[in-house]
Amino acid sequence: MAGGIRERDEDGDDTEMHEINVTPFIDVILVLLIVFMVAAPLSTVDIAVQLPAATAKPQQRPEKPIYITIKSSLAIAVGEDEISKALFLTTIVRVTNGNRDTRLFLRADKSVPYGELIGVLDQLRAAGYLKVGLVALEAVRPAEFVAPAPAALPTGNP
Repeated sequence: MAGGIRERDEDGDDTEMHEINVTPFIDVILVLLIVFMVAAPLSTVDIAVQLPAATAKPQQRPEKPIYITIKSSLAIAVGEDEISKALFLTTIVRVTNGNRDTRLFLRADKSVPYGELIGVLDQLRAAGYLKVGLVALEAVRPAEFVAPAPAALPTGNP
């Protein structure tokens, strides 16, 4: 057979070797690896934005914070007092003395539908209360939400 790899056995007869030559396979794999390494950074979307630097210190917690609580029963409480939804904005105006710059803290039970939370935020925004913070418990982040190590980040400039 022309071009085949042959070896001689004990009788002096030629026999074909039944081994696969993996060198061309490895060459193809390395070429594909290089192609993907070059193409991957080009496929990411990068928007050049010059972000301002911030040197803000963490804000101090107010002496008497105003908490708005949405319970699992969808009842609303301002501070420790449960109120009806009809009196919600009236109570907020009374508690804040009409000061729209007062920071409010909104907390909701885990079982409260997202739409209900957004409804309360929308009412506050419509009334002019724009400084609303969401309250949650601090927890250890699951592994899928942890930021990658700085060494794993790409270092190319667009």
